[in-house]
Amino acid sequence: MLQNRRVGILGAGNMGEALIRGLLHGHVCKPEQIICSDTRPERLQSIRETYGVNGTSHNPDVVKQSEILILSVKPQTMREVIGEVANDLDLSKLIISIAAGVPLNAIEACAKKELRLIRVMPNICVSVQEGVSAIARGRHTGQDDLMIAKTIFDSVGKSLFIEENLLDAVTGLSGSGPAYVFLMIDALADGGVKMGLPRNDALVLASQTLLGAARMLIETGEHPGRLKDMVTSPGGTTIAGLHALEQGGVRSTLINAVEAATQRSKTLGEIIKNLLKD
Repeated sequence: MLQNRRVGILGAGNMGEALIRGLLHGHVCKPEQIICSDTRPERLQSIRETYGVNGTSHNPDVVKQSEILILSVKPQTMREVIGEVANDLDLSKLIISIAAGVPLNAIEACAKKELRLIRVMPNICVSVQEGVSAIARGRHTGQDDLMIAKTIFDSVGKSLFIEENLLDAVTGLSGSGPAYVFLMIDALADGGVKMGLPRNDALVLASQTLLGAARMLIETGEHPGRLKDMVTSPGGTTIAGLHALEQGGVRSTLINAVEAATQRSKTLGEIIKNLLKD
């Protein structure tokens, strides 16, 4: 779907680099199809040398040479960046924004024109090509545009389509979720250490257990409750552990964590929108 199309990435930070790596490793693009920009000369040099892509410090050059443009910039700089390239933006280009908290209508307002926009919320796990990304369409995008976005973000994990008004909930669940999982792994490893396991062994056991459980859930398609029951024998060790988790309120605590992060995402989004208006 991206054959011979030029992909421009404004911002070659961690997310930008992850997308470059995924597009190349997944054979979605060739190096010569990708051009990126960054304000740091040393960063551009590193990206060019590592991946063989084109790089520049001049954002308008990226826009002029691209058919598909990915906005991988900090939310608070979106107004400045769009203002810099607005003259070269039009409905002929597919523009994909991964700037957290920046709604599509705010980008159009900054550009002062209608645009073919898609907004995506990926998570940090795209850096190891195991991310999950939620894709929300803009009012001028078609099915082909959505499939282009899916092709790009499937190269760094999995993706799904969602309405833009649900992206705060996505942020609260999968955007912030890796931190919840890291905390759980750390706690499980602490439990292993308390019971006499060496720290490194406990970390391997805990992290691989979460990885294996997640893969089992995805590949079997079973409900998590069903898989839980498969591990839980009457009067056995697992039910004793599950009872302790329920006593500690782990289920409601995780639900509360998603809710709190979602509400914070909404608050930060309002702050960003107000900044872009000024």
